[in-house]
Amino acid sequence: MHLLIRTARTTGLLYLGLAIAGALGFLTIRPQLFAAGDPEATLAHLVGNESLARVAIMLELLVVLAQTGTAVWFYRLFRGVDTTAAGCIAAFGMVNAIAILGSAALLATATQVATEPFGDAAHTVQLLYLISGNLWVVGGLFFGLWLVPMGWCVLRSGWLPRPLGWVLVVGGGGYLLSTFVAYLAPNAKVVADLLVIPATVGEFWILGYLIIVGVRRSATTTPGPEAGRSARQVVDPVVPAAHR
Repeated sequence: MHLLIRTARTTGLLYLGLAIAGALGFLTIRPQLFAAGDPEATLAHLVGNESLARVAIMLELLVVLAQTGTAVWFYRLFRGVDTTAAGCIAAFGMVNAIAILGSAALLATATQVATEPFGDAAHTVQLLYLISGNLWVVGGLFFGLWLVPMGWCVLRSGWLPRPLGWVLVVGGGGYLLSTFVAYLAPNAKVVADLLVIPATVGEFWILGYLIIVGVRRSATTTPGPEAGRSARQVVDPVVPAAHR
């Protein structure tokens, strides 16, 4: 297997791991533990489902690891296409990973307070879960931001379908807008949900393409100038450019 295809498939698998961990933790387990507007119920859920609460912490840590790995491998894949854009993908992904790392710490603290209560445990764990959720929301700024340079790299490289590149760029912009809508118009949840649809489509499209196809065969057989330079950099990343 060509090293460029292997790099692309590894990137796709890491992205898939990020999607699975996020869906299981934030979208599936969290709603079972956090009762909005009912601190006593949240405390009861944590006490009665301590193992599930600890699984939620583990999944958020897996999100951090998968996000970090995906960011690094996207940089490895696209650095020869556009170093600045590839660096932005990595940097924005890392910032989002740090936000989720903070969320995981808050969930761990909430679980500890629930199992070893002190003071007003119910209101404390409710506050910790609220802050954790808001870290996910504000972190969405950088999750949206990383899709824009990702789409640009797809467009410039020619290794993946061009429509995918535009969907990622538009999706990134939509994700950014949804973050502002969440706070400026909290009752317009439907609008915020609609704004992230292009991003969701783009994410599953690119991770599926990277895993199944990798990159277009032309990138490894008869590449153009940009693809050829990037392919050589991926194959031999340690050789200084001046000696290639």
